[in-house]
Amino acid sequence: MKVLMFGWEFPPYNSGGLGVACLGLTRALSRLGMEVSFVLPKRLGKYDMSNTQIVFADDFYQKLGISGITFHEVDSLLYPYVDSDAYMTGLSASRGPVPYASTLMQEVRRYARIAKTIAQEESFDIIHAHDWLSFEAGIVAKQISGKPLIVHVHATEFDRCAGDHINQEVYDIELRGMNEADRIVAVSQWTKNVIVSRYGISPDKVSVVHNGVDETDFIRPQTMPHEILSLKSAGNKIVLFVGRITIQKGPDYFVKMARTVLEHYKDVYFVVSGSGDMERQMIEQVATSGMSDRFIFTGFLRGEELNQIYAAADLYVMPSVSEPFGLTPLEANLSGAPALVSKQTGSGEIMTHTLKCDFWDTDEMANQVISVLQHPELYRALKENSFSQARTNSWQKAAQKLIGVYKTMTA
Repeated sequence: MKVLMFGWEFPPYNSGGLGVACLGLTRALSRLGMEVSFVLPKRLGKYDMSNTQIVFADDFYQKLGISGITFHEVDSLLYPYVDSDAYMTGLSASRGPVPYASTLMQEVRRYARIAKTIAQEESFDIIHAHDWLSFEAGIVAKQISGKPLIVHVHATEFDRCAGDHINQEVYDIELRGMNEADRIVAVSQWTKNVIVSRYGISPDKVSVVHNGVDETDFIRPQTMPHEILSLKSAGNKIVLFVGRITIQKGPDYFVKMARTVLEHYKDVYFVVSGSGDMERQMIEQVATSGMSDRFIFTGFLRGEELNQIYAAADLYVMPSVSEPFGLTPLEANLSGAPALVSKQTGSGEIMTHTLKCDFWDTDEMANQVISVLQHPELYRALKENSFSQARTNSWQKAAQKLIGVYKTMTA
């Protein structure tokens, strides 16, 4: 079966979990015999994947006479988490040979225009579009080819804004994509519930395919940064936050939790790996709370550096306000760290050996953190059982479910 897949980012050029999920699914689908043409809006590098062809939309700009503003060094502009203001800020600070539209929405629609030509030139049996930035492209490909369309919802606008203050234009694109699709794939039951309640979609149209992880991506590192080794050898524990530092991820609740923990347990450092629009606010919150000497901000990490910080952690905490899935706790589990996640998260649906509490209940969150730090037996039980469970939640398992959805659409 041949799949025409539209996405917005793909590792190693990614800013978060969407790209990781696209890679994991595509790699697993290819191993199971699917032929995937994965379309990206911009050429950022070379990819070598069996059974997978990477198609770059910007290769068609000049051929089709589609104009744009010319820039380079603007990788962040096409990140799926950038908003219109950040997009414009990036444009004003950039220059070079790559054409961009003057607004994010124009970029999305330009991508859809190119999707028409790509759909005419590619051979495929089904169309699969990941998240709202790619929905318009998927719709156009369906109109041109008549082939069935699946839209894959990794997050909704209600998740991204962590409330009701949504971007109406983004919501409208999401709603249109869901209505035009022949099938919707949600990354969790949590997300399916949002799709049904907030977008008015029939539950019968939505299939849940939980994300996964690959154990081979998280081999325990042979070395550790000297600074981390020094902290650990002095008897300190490490509580870790990994993710975009945005309202959705609950960084402010992480800081509140840390303050309560330090009132009762002193030998602990809080490591924050990530970046985002709340990073400055989070740093200021730490400073005004008098905890600067107990927080380490690493910036965005990937690859070996990320594996090292996972392996060093005594507990991983994900206090998300609204998390469609959340790959990072599973990644932490495979690296040997137990996890505490908010009850408002999709990954908690498949993580039974994981601590959970409401994101807003920072006192209970702190109690659970202290329990893990103070009781080695609890730490070991969580570590061993969560590792075993994470191994079973593979991308191959997710891809097999996805192929089942494909077959129902092409039968």
